[in-house]
Amino acid sequence: MIKEEFYTYTLPNGIRGIHRNIRSGAARCALIIGAGSRDEKPGEYGIAHFAEHGLFKGTVRRKAYQVNCRLENLGGELNAFTTKEDTTVHATVLRSDFSKAAELISDIVFNSTFPDKELDKEREVIVDEINTYKDSPMDMIYDTFEDMIFEGSELGHNILGRKSDLMRHNSAALHRFVERTHTTDQMVFASIGAISNSRIEQIANRYFATEPATVRGYTRTAVQPYNAFTREITKHTHQAHSIIGNRAYNITEDKRLPLSLLINILGGPTANSRLNISVREREGLSYNIEANYTPYTDTGMALIYFSSDHCNVDLCREIIDSEIRKLQSTKLTSRQLSMAKRQYIAQMTISTEGSENYMLGIGRSLLVHGEVDTLDEAFKKINSVTADQIIEVANEIFVNNSTLIYR
Repeated sequence: MIKEEFYTYTLPNGIRGIHRNIRSGAARCALIIGAGSRDEKPGEYGIAHFAEHGLFKGTVRRKAYQVNCRLENLGGELNAFTTKEDTTVHATVLRSDFSKAAELISDIVFNSTFPDKELDKEREVIVDEINTYKDSPMDMIYDTFEDMIFEGSELGHNILGRKSDLMRHNSAALHRFVERTHTTDQMVFASIGAISNSRIEQIANRYFATEPATVRGYTRTAVQPYNAFTREITKHTHQAHSIIGNRAYNITEDKRLPLSLLINILGGPTANSRLNISVREREGLSYNIEANYTPYTDTGMALIYFSSDHCNVDLCREIIDSEIRKLQSTKLTSRQLSMAKRQYIAQMTISTEGSENYMLGIGRSLLVHGEVDTLDEAFKKINSVTADQIIEVANEIFVNNSTLIYR
């Protein structure tokens, strides 16, 4: 199927594909698998991330060093990452080496052996990763807040897992997890580069269509309502780290777009965001203040993070609350709304110049929605957002907020 910016197709085993043909000497591809830490059972915490690492430790055809050197010897790279709901293996190579990248991804995803000897070494690497994360309060507070706001659900535990859990995960456990969660109906092969649509589909058929069709045999448990909280945790950090937030719209809800625009106005990555101006520029109270919105398939999370001197936490909170109230009670003028939309559209346009991020974005959109908006379609939706919608979502999301502070 052709839709202006990209080409989509479906392999006989249910794996879907999406390709964007652009002029470039490099080509990128990724297999996006709809399985992450949310799909872990009690006792399996951390296994999705461990399995992602294990993919690089050898296949029925390759030793670990052969996996790691296959593309790097050609000047390319192979990598992977795990989120709450996805595992992604991606590669960047010269256009002439694209089929080699696709073959290698197929091999490690479908033929990994997870040898216990290699897994024993990799555990130490992940323990170091866990320790590094614990040394970064800015990173850690995000995960702690998410654990609290989704407490009691599969979303309410850290992707890395605990060291004690990690020590129990062996080859057999990884094989069981992958067999249960890495099903072909939950996979998308995304690609971008100067390669014809017919050639892309030919390569995908060669390396992915031979795998037997598999279907997920379980459904994810819906998150339950929660009670707002205010908690302070002693960390003896030089600065205080704070998060204010709430649950938000899921990835399929129409209101996610007005909320995304609101978040960008409030604390987006630009110097003229309201929180940056009011807290950092006017008062000089925080070096780092930002707002974020993370949508999941059936829920979401909107939050504001800031760091400050311990004595300035309450004053920062007062200013933040004031900015939220303004957005809840005062309509944006036509000029303000127009400028906010223009800024957001420009940010999206510029981000597509990073072809890897664009490829991963359209791949996940196809996985979750079954379709992908073109940029023009996305821009039309942004331009249709009204000032009344901004007020509506501000009053729905930023009310009865939860607060977490590290001191």
